[in-house]
Amino acid sequence: MDLNKKERENDDNLNQSNIKEQVVEMKEERVGEAVAVAMEEEKEEEETVTTEMAEIEKSKVAIMRALVQREDPSSKEVDDLMLRRFLRARNMDIDKASNMFLNYLNWRHSFVPTGSISASQIPHEIAQNKFFMQGVDRNGRPIILVYAGRHKQLKLDDFKRFVVFCLDKICARMPRGQEKFLAIGDLQGWGYANSDVRGYLAALSILQDCYPERLGKLFLVHVPYIFMTAWKMVYPFIDKNTKKKIMFVENKKLNSTLLSDIDESQLPEIYGGKLPLVPIQDC
Repeated sequence: MDLNKKERENDDNLNQSNIKEQVVEMKEERVGEAVAVAMEEEKEEEETVTTEMAEIEKSKVAIMRALVQREDPSSKEVDDLMLRRFLRARNMDIDKASNMFLNYLNWRHSFVPTGSISASQIPHEIAQNKFFMQGVDRNGRPIILVYAGRHKQLKLDDFKRFVVFCLDKICARMPRGQEKFLAIGDLQGWGYANSDVRGYLAALSILQDCYPERLGKLFLVHVPYIFMTAWKMVYPFIDKNTKKKIMFVENKKLNSTLLSDIDESQLPEIYGGKLPLVPIQDC
């Protein structure tokens, strides 16, 4: 009798255990379903917000276009993507973006009156062999490489023309649907002879004021300690959005850092990748 009673008790305990497990499983299923529903709702909400933001941008671009075309009819030749970049650079403020864009047009008309800069106009800058472009990163952005240690201070206007020449080349090579580029600034061998602060500030001004929202990321690699003297003079003039895109890379983390953004097949050979460097003038 005691044995049968014990068996019944064991059966009851087993049944209760099974019931508890089934309840837990049901709860987990319900939680899983609830999480899935919540994630789907969140996704739909994000898509709705993204759509609304796109519509707002589209509306602001249309308003901006009307404003700038009234001031400068040549702006008719500019596409909506360029106007949008200027808007984003000024946090979607139409008046500030319009003023910025009109200043850009005035600068372009005066500094690049023929519409482009040719390599023949900047032979001494080209001869320094300091600017290369090849491959794309994991986001499809063109990769450029600048050897800052090869830069020598010559005529400021020639250097500014060289910067425009390079930026125009980059923009012309942008893959369809892409607007930004990734840059690697290699400071191997950089010294005081390369410390062209006026040139750096001029290049920064052209990038930020005339090619806004073009820089996606900048890796500064092989950075010598003495470079920080020049960096401290340039840093205050970098806008907050650009500062977020600049990353100093330690030598011991160079390969892993670059590979996080660039596939080995697209990485320059000098960093362990498989692509040879191509001078900007040959792109």
